[in-house]
Amino acid sequence: MTTVEPALRGTVDRPALTRYVQDYGVYAAVLVLLLFNAAFTDNFLQVANLRTQLVQVAPVLIVALGMALVIGSEGIDLSVGSVMALAAAVLPLYLGFGLWPAVGMALLVGAVAGLANGTLVAVVGLQPIVATLALLVAGRGIALVVADGQLKQIRNGDLLALGSGEWLGVPVVALVAIVLAVVVGAVVHRTTYGRQLVAVGGNRAAAHLAGLPVRRILLVTYVLCGLFAALAGVLATARLTASDPSAIGNLIELSAITAVVVGGTPLAGGRIRILGTVAGALLMQLLRATMIKHDLPDSTAQMAQAVIILLAVYLARQRRTR
Repeated sequence: MTTVEPALRGTVDRPALTRYVQDYGVYAAVLVLLLFNAAFTDNFLQVANLRTQLVQVAPVLIVALGMALVIGSEGIDLSVGSVMALAAAVLPLYLGFGLWPAVGMALLVGAVAGLANGTLVAVVGLQPIVATLALLVAGRGIALVVADGQLKQIRNGDLLALGSGEWLGVPVVALVAIVLAVVVGAVVHRTTYGRQLVAVGGNRAAAHLAGLPVRRILLVTYVLCGLFAALAGVLATARLTASDPSAIGNLIELSAITAVVVGGTPLAGGRIRILGTVAGALLMQLLRATMIKHDLPDSTAQMAQAVIILLAVYLARQRRTR
C-alpha cells in the first residue's frame, strides 16, 4: 500500500498544479515583476512612471478584450492592428466636423471591418485565421491609401485632451480601458449573449442543435472586436498626437493574443477570463518595461513573450487532456 501512494499522489498533484498555474500564475507573475521593479528598478514607483505604464498598456488591453471574446468563440482575429490603422487614418478626415463625429466615423470603420470578418467566418464558413488574415494584409494598405501614405499631425484640442488628460490623477486612456474591462466582464458573466458565446465556443455543433443563434453571436462578437480595435486606434492617435497608419497597431495582434492566452482563456474556446486578460496585458507591459529599464534589447522581450505563449498553450493542453 505504501509503495502505491506516491504514484497516486503524483497523478493527482500534477493536474492540480497545472490548474493552479493556469488559473493564478499570471497574477503571481505580475506580482513578482512589480516587486522586482520596486526593489531593483530606479524610479519605478514614481507617479510619472506608473502613469506611463498605464498609458502604454491601455490600447493593448482594449484590443485584448475584443480578442478574448473572439477566442472564447473558438476563433481568432489577426486584423486588429490593421483596423487600428484604418481608424487612425479615417479620424483626421472628419475632425473638421468635431471630435465626436470623427470618433464615430472611426468606430464605424472598425464595426464594418468586424462585420466583414464575422461574415466570412459565420456565413461563408472560412476558418477565422484565414478570414482575418485577409484584412490583416489589406487593411493597412487601405489605411495608407486613405492617409496618402503620410503621417498627419493632430491639432484638434479635444482629441489631444483625450490622449493626455487625467481624471483624479488617472490617465483618461487608462480609465477608458478599465471601464471597458468592467463592462465586458459584466457582459460575459451576466448576460444571455455572454452565456451563449461561451456555449458556442465550447461546442458549436451542440449550440446549433440547442437552437442558439450561432451566426448572429459570431457576427456580434467580431463586430465588437473591430469596434474595440478602432477605439484603441483612436486613443493611440490621440496619445501620439499624430495619425501614422504605418506604425499604429503594428504587431498589436500578437500582444493581444498573448495577453488573452496567458490570462487563462484557452485557444480552443468555451471559456473567457476577463480579469486574467487584464493581468496578461499588464504582464506583457511590465515585462517589456523591465527589460528596457535594464538595458536589454526589445528583441529579448519578444523572445520572452514567445516562451510565455508556448508555456501558456502547453498548460492549457495539459489541462484538457487530463
